[in-house]
Amino acid sequence: MRGWLDRHGNAFPDAGEVCVGLSGGADSLALTAAAVAEFDTVRALVVDHRLQAGSDRVAARAARQAVDLGCGDAEVLAVDVHGAGGMEAAARRARYPALARARGGAPVLLAHTLDDQAETVLLGLARGSGPRSIRGMSEFDAPWGRPLLGLRREVTRRACVELGLDPHEDPHNRDPAFTRVRLRTEVLPLLEEVLGGGVAPALARTATQLQEDGAVLDRAAAACLDRARAADGTLDVAVLGEVEAPVVRRVLREWLLGGGARELTDSHLRAVADLVVRWRGQGPVALPGGGPGARLVASRRRGRLNLGTEG
Repeated sequence: MRGWLDRHGNAFPDAGEVCVGLSGGADSLALTAAAVAEFDTVRALVVDHRLQAGSDRVAARAARQAVDLGCGDAEVLAVDVHGAGGMEAAARRARYPALARARGGAPVLLAHTLDDQAETVLLGLARGSGPRSIRGMSEFDAPWGRPLLGLRREVTRRACVELGLDPHEDPHNRDPAFTRVRLRTEVLPLLEEVLGGGVAPALARTATQLQEDGAVLDRAAAACLDRARAADGTLDVAVLGEVEAPVVRRVLREWLLGGGARELTDSHLRAVADLVVRWRGQGPVALPGGGPGARLVASRRRGRLNLGTEG
């Protein structure tokens, strides 16, 4: 925790208030204990996804543990999990907005570990969604902080034993129906065996290196977007043509997300980028988003990129 604070402490003036996302598992309990030792005021936010019978009791128990550890407050946030993309993705879509609403302006510490980072990188590689998907999670991406991202899960479990904490063991974490569980219990152990160990730390290091390189490209993209965007929200193709294709794709990603696009893939970005770098008079590019009964499309007209809907 202290090393992480040395790197990101400017986001926490006077060691003030922070929130901790608490599930009751070993990782988040260990994080809560560490946060109480470092910050003046810690609020625990316990998300009840209501996916299992008795989840309300699990959440209430976690809230009591947080208060016992020294949190000034512990709030249970009940959410509804539904939508496309599988239960893991749907739970994430429900969890983050709930935490964002409840944080009251304070940063939220999350208990992702090095093992979570390695799994995220492998998932990104499998999806083939471009460098951003294998950059993994950031140590701090306001308002989300991840102080445990350099630690293995075994460290948090040992910490709970030493502190006399009894973490909740989520049955979903052992259910092979979930991709992450199979990565954790089958794929990563096999890679460790075949490659001789050290796979998870190597994947985490790769994520860090890509984040550092990506930050340079992101800054270039932000500057280009400022130059290219007109008051009406369209983009000047001539300005985009001044930068390399990887920067163009980053510019387009921010522009499209800001215009209502959702769940963009590398294929989407390359198709829109082709309106700039491989222009042959092609038609509009359909994108996910746009709302019920409408289709979101990007098109090029008179030297500008436009984003709109077609019904």
